[in-house]
Amino acid sequence: MKLVFCGTPEFAVPTLRAALDAGHEVALVLTQPDRPAGRKMEMQSPAVKTFAVERGLAVMQPEKIKSNAELRVRLEAIQPDAILVVAYGRIIPQWMLELPRLGCLNGHGSLLPKYRGAAPIQWAIANGERETGVTTMRLDAGLDTGDILLERAVPVGPDATSAEMYPVLAEVGADLMMATLAGLENGTLEARKQDDALATLAPILTREDGRFDASRTARETYDRWRGFTPWPGCWSEFRGKRFLMHRIRAVESDAAVEAGALFFEGERLMLGAAENTALWLEEVQMEGKGRMSGAAFWRDFQVKVGERVG
Repeated sequence: MKLVFCGTPEFAVPTLRAALDAGHEVALVLTQPDRPAGRKMEMQSPAVKTFAVERGLAVMQPEKIKSNAELRVRLEAIQPDAILVVAYGRIIPQWMLELPRLGCLNGHGSLLPKYRGAAPIQWAIANGERETGVTTMRLDAGLDTGDILLERAVPVGPDATSAEMYPVLAEVGADLMMATLAGLENGTLEARKQDDALATLAPILTREDGRFDASRTARETYDRWRGFTPWPGCWSEFRGKRFLMHRIRAVESDAAVEAGALFFEGERLMLGAAENTALWLEEVQMEGKGRMSGAAFWRDFQVKVGERVG
């Protein structure tokens, strides 16, 4: 088929690679503009652009697409069979939705209608799901509300982080998109409507999502840390400064636990959570200081039993 591909981060690269390996013609790649990144704020190309350039593909990086006359003329000249959209980060306008004969096909990192939105992988793990997956759907004007084409479930281990699940789901999504294209082309695939009553949202993450909340159990906080690693992680304040919890675990404690209070058990720095549960703070960091083990933090900062975070 003749395809246009829309995607930006590393998560989208396996699908683009799979399309080329399957023999499809990718006539154009759309990705977001280069952005400044890192401490030196140097311009950095999206992963999809880097891969596309290596493969000799045509690339456009429009800031806006809804009223972009140049882009519209180019896409109408290409007349793609399908437009593939994977983590592009832009709303696809109606004129693009209507252009390809097979539609705009999206690879989404959840089992829709659960976790519609910008951060489906993170929120599924943060909510303690033991299964997630990838859905291919035909995009419409809504937020991940289009008709479902194929779905494939993937188990989530009790200690898996979103960073660990990303490459797994990216490869599953690539295979699923190729199966979707094949099914649409040979007429064996029928779309089905989503049940909006079962929909949940996965909004874009904010720094506040990582704030420690003493009303949550240790397991609930650990699940959120797994989902929000590497950003926004899990954090609070201690002695008026930002306190980062880089590695944590929900553990059994022999002590009577006070939610939000620090204590030391054996060689472990512990933080009380709700319902008499506790977190083992394996690695932490105070604002302006380097990372250190919980034990070193307890010793170096002379923490008193019962001192609180937050």
